[in-house]
Amino acid sequence: MLDRLTVSNLAIVEKAEAVFASGLNVLTGETGAGKSVLMGALELVTGARADSGVVREGEKEARVEAEFSLEGRRAQTVRTILDELGIDFDGSTLSVRRTVGANGSGRVWVNDSPSTVATLKKLGAVLVDIHGPRANQSILEESFQRGALDSFGDIDFVGYSEAWTALCGARARLAALESETAAEDELDMLRYQVGELEAAGITDDDDFIAERHAAAAHAGELLDEANAVTDALSGDEGAAESLIRIRPVIAQMAKRLPAAEGWGAEVEELTLRLQELSRSVADAASSIDADPETLAALDERLSVLNRLKRRHGCADAKALVATLAAKKARLDDLERRDERLSELRAEVASAEAGARKAGAALSKKRAAAAAKLAAAVTKELHDLGFLQAEFSVALESCEPQPHGCDRVAYMFGPNPGEPARPLAAIASSGEAARVMLALKKVISSHDSTDVLVFDEIDANVGGEAGRTVGEKMRSVARDHQVIAITHLPQSAACGDRHLVVSKSVRGGRTRTKIEAVEGEARVKEIARMLGGAASDVVFRHAEELLSKRKNAL
Repeated sequence: MLDRLTVSNLAIVEKAEAVFASGLNVLTGETGAGKSVLMGALELVTGARADSGVVREGEKEARVEAEFSLEGRRAQTVRTILDELGIDFDGSTLSVRRTVGANGSGRVWVNDSPSTVATLKKLGAVLVDIHGPRANQSILEESFQRGALDSFGDIDFVGYSEAWTALCGARARLAALESETAAEDELDMLRYQVGELEAAGITDDDDFIAERHAAAAHAGELLDEANAVTDALSGDEGAAESLIRIRPVIAQMAKRLPAAEGWGAEVEELTLRLQELSRSVADAASSIDADPETLAALDERLSVLNRLKRRHGCADAKALVATLAAKKARLDDLERRDERLSELRAEVASAEAGARKAGAALSKKRAAAAAKLAAAVTKELHDLGFLQAEFSVALESCEPQPHGCDRVAYMFGPNPGEPARPLAAIASSGEAARVMLALKKVISSHDSTDVLVFDEIDANVGGEAGRTVGEKMRSVARDHQVIAITHLPQSAACGDRHLVVSKSVRGGRTRTKIEAVEGEARVKEIARMLGGAASDVVFRHAEELLSKRKNAL
């Protein structure tokens, strides 16, 4: 959830800090006090475009900082994003800081590491969903509408995802071969190269040719040196023979000198190791082939190997073996191009049929979920004041896509007698926000967004409908943190935490303050929102609204 939002030198706000709680947080205050500035600040730390005009007059830069506390799947999603960028994350705390310069410059930090606006957008998409007049509302996007439907219906994508992956792979292989034109000179070159490499008979063992060649080239010197070493180790006057002779001497010493008791075992071990070393040297010497014909054969083999490595840009024999395999495969594809194209086209056709079949099964599940979602959202909309509104989910077949074979559109008919049209085409920002509230109420337990922000979604609503809006937001707040800007006292009274934004003029400059209100201070704020002269009647009405909230908990 969002724990804290700190703003400095942003528009009319010199410095202000809002501390939020879990549940429903309501922000109230006079028009122009700075509530919209706070929403702008939250949009900045979630990746919105910045304009130097937002910097407070006379200041060099505006600064916004947000602190989030995370857990569960949201924390894991954030960890995945930050791990890819090499940014430290302790698994529970995320801080985001952004500055906007009066000269148009700007900087971003995530957990005190320099970052980018693109990263803020990624994080913002996971953490915060803003709905209101200034927001680019996600509910109007097809990807959101489809995702919400699939979440509501608990739709499993495994089967379709496998079919889609198979189709993409087949299409890629076909496209690669179709885009290639097999020039005759390339075929000739491949045939020559494959023939040359096959004739050479290169194997991984050829990587030891250089060692064998060096040994054969210096066979005489190596044999003399090996004989000298074995004589020194195991000859009549060798080291091993000397150790054997001193064994009885050490045994005699051990009778008179306790320190000598372990020397015998050490001499035995040294003797064995020297004898083993002598045998190893002798074995190596015996494998050295001093025959001139052998040396000539190795010399020729080494020459062939080096020439092929240079020609094909390979570091060793193993790489030459891999090069041969690749060139043979390429030659086979080109020589059998027409045949391979036919095979790949059949493979694509089969994969498309598989994707369509899996997509049809997915569409059937979506259709069933769409009917239930439409009925549930329509009921919520009636509660929110759209007494005659109709909400439905339209599914239109399309070619296989990563998400299936359906286009999804939320249809909204706010007025009776008029046909429902796509929500994105007809809904005002207030209507769209209330549709989102209804939708979130229905799918809240399926939704993964951490923080929901509703900016004046209860505009032009009053009375009982206004109280219902507040109750719906509080209901959604059981599964999400909700932040709501409102001018409606019925909605404000439903909040778990109430923040009041106010402004004052000091030294000829406007300053904004944010403070949490409780008890009598909250009653006064609700009374102010009710309007009219401050009177016992207004205060009792305010107390009654807050009392209804407490009794409803």
